Amino acid sequence: MQATNITNPAYFHKVVDCQWACPAHTPVPEYIRLIGQGRYSDAYMINWVSNVFPGVLGRTCDRPCEPACRRGRVEENNGAKPEPVAICRLKRVAADFKDDVSARMPAIAPPNGKRVACVGAGPASLTVARDLVPCGYAVTVFEGEAKAGGFVRTQIPKFRLPESVLDEETGQILNLGVDFQPGKRIESMKALLDQGYDAIFVGSGAPRGRDLEAPGRKEAAAHIHIGIDWLMSVSFGHITQTSERVIVLGGGNTAMDCCRSARRMGGKEVKVIVRSGFEEMKASPWEKEDAAHEGIPILNFHVPKTFEHTDGKLTGMTFELVRAEYDAKGKRSLVPTGEPDVLVPCDEVLIAVGQENSFHWIERDLGLEFDKWGLPVLGEGTFQSTLPQVFFGGDAAYGPKNIITAVAHGHEAAVSIDRLLNGEDVTQRPPPMVNLMSQKMGIHEWSYKNAVSNDHRFKVPWTAAEKALASIKVEVELGFDAATAFKEASRCLNCDVQTVFNRNTCIECDACVDICPMDCISFTSNGEEADLRGRLQAPATHTKQDLYVSAELKTGRVMVKDEDVCLHCGFCAERCPTGAWDMQKFLLNTTQAGPRARDTKSAAAHLNATEAA
Repeated sequence: MQATNITNPAYFHKVVDCQWACPAHTPVPEYIRLIGQGRYSDAYMINWVSNVFPGVLGRTCDRPCEPACRRGRVEENNGAKPEPVAICRLKRVAADFKDDVSARMPAIAPPNGKRVACVGAGPASLTVARDLVPCGYAVTVFEGEAKAGGFVRTQIPKFRLPESVLDEETGQILNLGVDFQPGKRIESMKALLDQGYDAIFVGSGAPRGRDLEAPGRKEAAAHIHIGIDWLMSVSFGHITQTSERVIVLGGGNTAMDCCRSARRMGGKEVKVIVRSGFEEMKASPWEKEDAAHEGIPILNFHVPKTFEHTDGKLTGMTFELVRAEYDAKGKRSLVPTGEPDVLVPCDEVLIAVGQENSFHWIERDLGLEFDKWGLPVLGEGTFQSTLPQVFFGGDAAYGPKNIITAVAHGHEAAVSIDRLLNGEDVTQRPPPMVNLMSQKMGIHEWSYKNAVSNDHRFKVPWTAAEKALASIKVEVELGFDAATAFKEASRCLNCDVQTVFNRNTCIECDACVDICPMDCISFTSNGEEADLRGRLQAPATHTKQDLYVSAELKTGRVMVKDEDVCLHCGFCAERCPTGAWDMQKFLLNTTQAGPRARDTKSAAAHLNATEAA
């Protein structure tokens, strides 16, 4: 194997599993350390730069960082199922305990004469606005509803996300100087283009819920609702109660929001029914757990057949029972079990079987191309459409995902818009800003807490069930208090504090090998990767994480470290008699729109002009 190039920003970024997994690449260990130090406002601002909505995401994020957390795969003493650090809930701590951060919002550059329109005021559009307004762009955000937030406001129930939290974080962006146009739904892309905007960003979401056509659907239509439309009506107060017996069809997070909302609005017998298996449901595991905690059963492997009704009144649904079978290639099929169909009585049905885009307002003769699924054809990584000045992001780009993905799209689209309007190639993506800084303060002292906690993951307290289920506006999760947040933050393994090896000072004494608690360091002869992985102190079987390989040492051997299971405890650096190992904090900040996102000459010219102004 070749010696590892640790100057490549992607190498140590990949080692920080949580940050690597986050679509917006939030520096997770950095802000968790600050929470542990009680520096909540600093932790909040680190989040705000990357993910824009810390208070919202601290309650609603899909948490791609947590399954990636190193703690979940290296821990041996936490029971049968080791649990990751509660990264999402710690994000909420930063939002809950921060001071007033209004003075820490970015300074606004002088106007540059460029105008950008954003369609929709959801997380993707607001991220574009948050990135471009400080650069001097005049950004107008058009929103069909009265307040900003998009589907975050209309689809996420208030018992999960209080309106005050969303108001605060959308307000922080609008107050930067965004021209917010509420109650103005864009009905024609051609008309918008005719207004002379230099660029247009479409962040209109996936506003149409899929229906379910089955016998009886039309006859009982008055008692059957599309899930996202129903949630919107609940959010606006148009629907204040539901029937006693409710079936929710679908296995995603929208279905979980529907069933939990119905439970609070008079539903005494609320059931979720899915055609797949429980484990295959798209809903986040904690969403399913929350529904179960509130006494909502989930019936799986039930395929809808008919809506039963009498004189237009819905009485129930029939389902065919199926089982999952897999072919030799692992492809799943649902096969009828042969058992009799099941009748489930109900008075109301909420259909939450998916969402799709609705671009009826975009004329098809403008040069904007769409694929066979009705999604815009976009440049990979640029979010630029086939009409160069029009960009898409969030659910409008690639279909329904989640909030943090929409934020990531917004950041990248803003970079593309900024480069386009400065006459630069949008396909060229500027590298992130990275630094490595030694954490050594003495022979055995580090500037970070390198002791590994054996604590179990701490539980977030809930509002009492009788109170929570009595109102759709009472927040269920209460968040960590400061003491518990400190203990949970202490579970973080500080994966961004990297072990950096200097071959020139290594004397190959093997002291680091002896002291390593995970047997992840080896000195051995070089070889091909597959061979080398099997010859280490402990075989490195997880090939998705890299091996750290040194150049050849004096004996002809190489140092090889398995990055997958390293605890970042620093024992190797403490034990090394020559200082060949050092613990260095890796900090990656993705490049956002602005001078640093542009080519050198353009960036220098902009900085000179700004200084002159």
